[in-house]
Amino acid sequence: MLSPILRTAAMSTTRSQLNAAAATRLSSIQRHLSTSPASNGPKIEKLTVFGAGLMGAGIAQVGAQSGLKVTLSDVTDKALENGLNIISKSLSRVAKKKSPDDIEGFTKKIMDNIEITTDAGKAVENTDLVIEAIIESIKVKRDLFGFLDSKAKSECIFATNTSSLSVKEIAESCGKERQERFAGLHFFNPVPAMKLVEIIRTPQTSTSTYESLKEVTLRMGKAPVTCNDTPGFIVNRLLVPYLLESIRMVERGDATPEDIDTAMELGAGYPMGPFKLLDFVGLDTTSYIAQGWREKAASGQISKELVEPIELLEKLVKEGKLGRKSGQGFYEYENKK
Repeated sequence: MLSPILRTAAMSTTRSQLNAAAATRLSSIQRHLSTSPASNGPKIEKLTVFGAGLMGAGIAQVGAQSGLKVTLSDVTDKALENGLNIISKSLSRVAKKKSPDDIEGFTKKIMDNIEITTDAGKAVENTDLVIEAIIESIKVKRDLFGFLDSKAKSECIFATNTSSLSVKEIAESCGKERQERFAGLHFFNPVPAMKLVEIIRTPQTSTSTYESLKEVTLRMGKAPVTCNDTPGFIVNRLLVPYLLESIRMVERGDATPEDIDTAMELGAGYPMGPFKLLDFVGLDTTSYIAQGWREKAASGQISKELVEPIELLEKLVKEGKLGRKSGQGFYEYENKK
């Protein structure tokens, strides 16, 4: 049998090989797509992002880095200032690798592609694409898009970054013509580092709209995948039931969080076990998603057994043990993050 040191070295080598292989596949896919026939959809040159938090700021950053003219909008000047700070700090880290001799110049060049405003109507006057990354509330999202529908030009594409809500239901806040130019564009956090983007098509989403979104995400250096408007899309549809079943295993006394995490990291090759991931995402967020999915289960859109309430999860949430952000979840953390 291998010694612990050799096993660790072998695992490290295997992971490095897997990461290298994944990077090679992604590069190959992007080269292939970049040499494919030009998109039939309208070219996107101007992007407006609503929401200046981590997700919105990240989307604005990758848009600006790809050469798009970006407008970042939020309800307060303070929120916008915070968003710009997030982008500036992120770009400084990028610059250390890409332009170590001119970090300030590299950062300024990209920041010059971004303007800000609290005027939602003005933000969409001449834009080609709107991406919404605000609070995960269907009412708030519908209210925003309903207002923007009459302010944006008719050919402007609308996209929501929702991770758990129905894109079709959000799109129905707009007129029929806009619904053809409406889709989900689900980025992953942290946006500058995560390659994946899920493009969500509703029954109304036109082929032209889809092609435009695929082209612009490739321009951003992302790897787009396509999914119909189904609960959780691809990643969360598979991930959330896995996380919930992990909690049920602990609740039943089948195994400890530590042993389950170790098993999935070393046995399945996952970079992070389910309980480390639950604490990172937030137990309240997981509970909220499960509650929303139970409504979908009631209408037959998803299996009821997958999202049945879990007493242990709800107990921890009620106790304020939400994960890293509260200092304790399934694990304890010295510093809240």
